[in-house]
Amino acid sequence: MTIPDFEIAVNIWYDKDMKKVIIIGCPGSGKSTLARKLSHMTKLPLYHLDLMNWQSNKTTVAPELFLEQQKQLLEKEAWIIDGNYGSSLELRFEGCDTIVFLDYPLEVCLEGVMDRVGTVRPDMPWVEETLDDDFLDFIKGFPKTNRPKIVALINRYSHKTCFRLKSREEADSFLQKIKKSFQS
Repeated sequence: MTIPDFEIAVNIWYDKDMKKVIIIGCPGSGKSTLARKLSHMTKLPLYHLDLMNWQSNKTTVAPELFLEQQKQLLEKEAWIIDGNYGSSLELRFEGCDTIVFLDYPLEVCLEGVMDRVGTVRPDMPWVEETLDDDFLDFIKGFPKTNRPKIVALINRYSHKTCFRLKSREEADSFLQKIKKSFQS
């Protein structure tokens, strides 16, 4: 299971032809924050999967509708899609030209989730007042259950541009390099 390191991958970027980006990683890693910043810099339209899947009453849309919405989105000329949703992840891998994988330590992600409790977020249709145990268990299990699936997909789609960011500092550096490419 090899994933290109950030320093190697960043040297081949920023590609002005990049138009379809997925941002994936453990909950709490900062996918939505990075997606907003990247969208602002690149002017690519941003779509949050949580807003497509969840309703304000904390129920989900029908799985068929969620999948159909994604298929329609993938047909667009350009986009940034923020979110994992394993049931349709490969569909987004097929449609993207760039993958940004926030591969942070579990402690960083848990801290990120705790920090956002009680905060209004543009990527969620409600404010998380508490964290339920099932969600925390999902996050704690992410490195052993979801990460291997993501790594396998990255390896399967190795012809795509992929950035594996292993810390918030690497994410900041990544964004700074993109910003500089727009200033040159």
